[in-house]
Amino acid sequence: MRLHTISLGCQMSAADASEMQRPLARRGFSSSEDPEQADAILINTCTVRQHAEDRAVSLIGSLREWKEKRPDRVLIVAGCAAERLGEWLHQRFPHVDLVVGSKSIEEFPKLVEEALGRRFDALEENRRAFREVCQEPPQNGASAFLTIMRGCNYSCSYCIVPFVRGRELYREPATILTEAAEHVSRGARELILLGQTVNSYRSHFVGKEVRFAELLRLVDRTESLERVRFMSPHPFYVDDAMVSAMAECRTGCSSLHLPIQSGSDRMLKLMRRNYTRASYLDKVERARRSIPDLTISTDIIVGFPTESEEDFERTLELIEELRPISAYTFKYSPRQGTESSRWPDDVPTAVKEDRLERLNALVERMSAQALGARVGRTAEVLCEEPLSGRTRDGFRVRWKDPQAVGRTVLVRIASATTRSLIGEIA
Repeated sequence: MRLHTISLGCQMSAADASEMQRPLARRGFSSSEDPEQADAILINTCTVRQHAEDRAVSLIGSLREWKEKRPDRVLIVAGCAAERLGEWLHQRFPHVDLVVGSKSIEEFPKLVEEALGRRFDALEENRRAFREVCQEPPQNGASAFLTIMRGCNYSCSYCIVPFVRGRELYREPATILTEAAEHVSRGARELILLGQTVNSYRSHFVGKEVRFAELLRLVDRTESLERVRFMSPHPFYVDDAMVSAMAECRTGCSSLHLPIQSGSDRMLKLMRRNYTRASYLDKVERARRSIPDLTISTDIIVGFPTESEEDFERTLELIEELRPISAYTFKYSPRQGTESSRWPDDVPTAVKEDRLERLNALVERMSAQALGARVGRTAEVLCEEPLSGRTRDGFRVRWKDPQAVGRTVLVRIASATTRSLIGEIA
């Protein structure tokens, strides 16, 4: 059978899709780039924002004709939107064969067996967290995702993730280390550790407690591994142990994506983020003292309920102080089932758009300054593509002479664009 996979949403969604593909591939499913040639389609959905959920629903509806052409085909809808919408998807789209929520990914082989009327041997699972590593990780070029945990114990007032992914579950370190080694054996030189609040990780290994900092040091021992990144950490769990591990591990990178969401303490309290502006900036400053050339990227929401111009100005002031090299910026939109969805969405759309435009202009200025400061330097770059790669501090670099993917090269930085650096192989 031929399987066409569509993954919508974040890196966690992409990693989940890969995890769902692998047991199917081991049982005879081959990949198809063309949905018309596929015997089955797997849609892995996202529900963090309404736009993502609407996109998934529209896509599912558009596949009705695909199913009607050949009723023996199988349409599978998985992921966070599937978890939230559940039975409604079955009722609204009778052409969908199987709905698998994000809390049921470990049971995916068994559920597919039932849907297809086939016999699949279910993988022996680690019921405390995930399945044991007993399947081949995919070849993924120079970088590979490695999920270390799922779920979230926080209850941010705007966020649907805890409802659709459940409470935190942690993989055992031994399975993480096994998968890390397998990724590297297939060519990966960088691993990106994934979790909703990745640095809240905790488990046990050879009788000792392992928290996130210890896990970084364990993964650092992986032979031939060059870099380890992670996302997305929660500011509350950024501590000296984590920063020390980043600074001391040979695979550590001098870049940190650390969501702030707002520069206003009033907004942060309404969002239930469990930190203040001052505590966030203090942690960033302490990290910068320990890690030379540390770069920061972040997430920001504008137009949260009751956000005033003064609140927004506090966010702009924070960006000036933080100096991020990039930011994911969003206009607030209520997500059904969250606490904030019960509040009036009282910031006018025009005001949200104006604030987003002003915020993006400032972030772009900060990014341009950071890019410009790298011109004239020589940087170590991991080749993610033949003509581009990334520095340890998170900058995209491009050049003219093709290089082997996975190779680390020295590049003399000659100029900068608005989004990347341009250089020559040294």
